[in-house]
Amino acid sequence: MEIKKAAFYKSMKKSVDYPGGDLPEIAFAGKSNVGKSSLINYLANNSKLAYVSKQPGKTRLINYFLINDSFYLVDLPGYGFARVSKAEKDSWAEMMQDYFRVARGLRAMVILIDIRHNPTGDDVQMIEWAAHYGIPFMVAATKADKIAKSKRFHYVVQMAKYISAALDIDMDIDIVPVSSTDKRGKEEIVAYMEKMTAEETRA
Repeated sequence: MEIKKAAFYKSMKKSVDYPGGDLPEIAFAGKSNVGKSSLINYLANNSKLAYVSKQPGKTRLINYFLINDSFYLVDLPGYGFARVSKAEKDSWAEMMQDYFRVARGLRAMVILIDIRHNPTGDDVQMIEWAAHYGIPFMVAATKADKIAKSKRFHYVVQMAKYISAALDIDMDIDIVPVSSTDKRGKEEIVAYMEKMTAEETRA
């Protein structure tokens, strides 16, 4: 699949804002400043699609982008930003629960984790949420350009081990090193989205 058309559709804060309809959804989640907006723009071949801010925690809404008139790419607000109030963190958690509850078209998630660091507690919680709601997921290991190519495989293996240990599970975790800077990982993620949007809607 090639993404030839991508446009902002609408924002959601509460379940009443959910766009509904029959189109499948692929949600992107990650810690604040992990490079989510940059990756979305890279995948969509549009540098201005998702707003890229130097200030972490800028995305505070769930943003829907219509891709090829056939599915939604859903940009979830970044988590784990320390400089927000407890009320804002609680509001974020409530927003996520509302989304997972009503998003019947959600086929899969792409969870972004910085390849240079061990997954945070918030990263692990997001994966646990995906498992709890029965949502398939893959991990996009961002900022791959920051480490040597010869070391990327080692970092990916360590990340997979860390996630498996944190969740106390034995499973194959699909992790793809990505970088919008050195143009890596796009084909794998787009292929994953194509595969998951072609499958049956989550029961």
